[in-house]
Amino acid sequence: MPIPEDVTGDEIDKDVRQELLSLPKTLAEDVAKNLVMVAKLLDEDPEQAYGYSRVALRLASRVAAVREAAGFAAYAVGKYSEALAEFRAARRMTGSVELWPVMADCERGLGRPEKAMAMAGEPEVQKLDKAGQVEMRLVAAGARRDMGQADAAVVTLQSPELASSAVHPWTARLRYAYADALLAVGREDEARDWFARALEADQGGTTDASDRLAELDGVEFTDALEEADEADEADAAEGDGAQGEAGSARD
Repeated sequence: MPIPEDVTGDEIDKDVRQELLSLPKTLAEDVAKNLVMVAKLLDEDPEQAYGYSRVALRLASRVAAVREAAGFAAYAVGKYSEALAEFRAARRMTGSVELWPVMADCERGLGRPEKAMAMAGEPEVQKLDKAGQVEMRLVAAGARRDMGQADAAVVTLQSPELASSAVHPWTARLRYAYADALLAVGREDEARDWFARALEADQGGTTDASDRLAELDGVEFTDALEEADEADEADAAEGDGAQGEAGSARD
């Protein structure tokens, strides 16, 4: 896949660049550029990111960072079996437990929530940092809901991290998940409160908590531009109709 001329391997994370030192210089630069494109496109165009990840994988499959990037790209396009294989490969290479939660979520994606729940109880979870443990809790709650255990999902999310007033990068998502779980068991008033708390913590706009709040409050938003376009179309249709009538009269 072609890479834009302004993209350089210098944009890659320094730890990843360190891993690429095992490759010949020209090859390392090519791999780095493809990894940069994966990172740039993963959210806005996951299909393209996946394509670049496959190129990087073909060039340097023995580099853990490449396997990890390929895993996230596959995960983003719903190729969970492929993503899980790449994450497992990266974990074997590094010995790190960092990917444990997303590996468990791949099991959910493959329709194996029981496996995800089993992973939530493994010793690896205790080795995760706080963000990783919160992520694992989110995955476990999702697995509970997959299994039809909505009340258990609510309990799974109850934790000191949820009760804390401190705001961390994962706070909005945790509060949002809890609100959604409460709503699923019919506790609407509590759900509204937690959607509001999620919105307060959502400084980067990572959730649609504001939309969920509006929905609960019965507020409907209208798109002014869309309405204007519809009005213009209606006017144009009326104009065409008038011209047609005038033509008929002349005939």
